[in-house]
Amino acid sequence: MRHKKQRASLGVTKEHRAAMLSNMAASLIEHGRITTTLTKAKALRPFIEKVITKAKKAALATEKKDAIHHRRMAMKDVRDENAITTLFNEKHKEFTNRVGGYTRIYKLGPRQGDAAHMAIIEFVKADDQGYKKPTKRASAAKAAPVTEIAPQA
Repeated sequence: MRHKKQRASLGVTKEHRAAMLSNMAASLIEHGRITTTLTKAKALRPFIEKVITKAKKAALATEKKDAIHHRRMAMKDVRDENAITTLFNEKHKEFTNRVGGYTRIYKLGPRQGDAAHMAIIEFVKADDQGYKKPTKRASAAKAAPVTEIAPQA
C-alpha cells in the first residue's frame, strides 16, 4: 500500500527523478528562474526549499564542522559543486529574513507540441511581501446596517 507516500513520481524511476530534480535545482540556483512543466515545478519546490534551509543553517552554524555537514548534505541532493558554492556563499543571504516560501510558481499556457501545462519557478526576493489577501465582501455586506423601507398605506 502507498499510504502517506505524497511524492510526485513524474513517471520515471527513483534514480531518474533524483537526477532530474538535482539538475533542475542546479539550474534554478544558477539562473534564478527556470521554465518547466507545472508538475515538475511542484515537485521541485519542496526539494529546493530544503536545500536552501540547509544553506541557512550552515550560515548560522557556530562550529565549522556543522557548516560542513550541512554543505555535504546539500551536496548529496544537488550534486553540482558550482551551484552549491553559489548558494552557500552568496544566495543564502537573500533568504535570511524569510521563514520559508523561497520559491514562487507562475502558471503559463500549454506547450505547443504536447499541450503540457507549463510553469515558471523562481526565487522570491527577501523583501517581497507577495500579494495581499482580498477582503471578504460577504462579511462587509453583513456588517453594513440594513435599513428597512416602511410599507406605504
